[in-house]
Amino acid sequence: MTNTSRRLIVGNWKMNGLTADLAEIEKVAWNIGELRADVVICPPATLLQAAARITAGSRLLLGAQDCSPQEGGAYTGDISARMIADCRARIVILRHSERRQYQGETDAIVRRKAETALRAGLIPVICVGETEAEHLRQETLAVLKNQLQGCLPAETMETGLVIAYEPVWSIGTGRVPDQSEILSAHARIRTSLIDAFGSVGAGLRILYGGSVKPENSAEILSLENVDGVLVGGASLRAESFLQICEATRT
Repeated sequence: MTNTSRRLIVGNWKMNGLTADLAEIEKVAWNIGELRADVVICPPATLLQAAARITAGSRLLLGAQDCSPQEGGAYTGDISARMIADCRARIVILRHSERRQYQGETDAIVRRKAETALRAGLIPVICVGETEAEHLRQETLAVLKNQLQGCLPAETMETGLVIAYEPVWSIGTGRVPDQSEILSAHARIRTSLIDAFGSVGAGLRILYGGSVKPENSAEILSLENVDGVLVGGASLRAESFLQICEATRT
């Protein structure tokens, strides 16, 4: 943990979830308990408004999985940051490796998205991480530095921003970097945040993401500069996601 006072647990549902699955969000909302953590679920955009209704009055926060770099206008199919905020969401995930792989997103596009999100009052969660080939070539730290230089906004705002270290080779594979690799990556990210934002960067939250599950979450959360986790498949069911949330008590 850094001097950040509250951890952050974010569930990314990706392209999963129909109306019937709102019951899982409802279970999480009313069973979080008193944690020294902020808990967020990012369902598909089709469920955001309904999720906001069933979680109103709870401690569960909602987020989106992407936003347009544009404020609004003739961009058919896109969803703006202001629209997401209008659905009572607080967070938006940006630069996920699946967006880079399948939609060809560049760092420049992500920077614009982050700036748009901040102007709308959202907290951008910007993902960074190396491929397996880069990992094997021991290029992780250089890759992280370059990615952050390319996608960080010129300045952050009161809402702050979050960085999620997600090694591409770990996402959905069940493989997790060892402790020394996570520590090294998060230390590199912390240095980049301080370089970019000065003392503010020392307090911004850094998450680990990539095959996070109940069995390994407590160990990951115990590491220095790990201020929370970004959870994929294990966030789809309330039981497993709540177990990960409980790991913040340790």
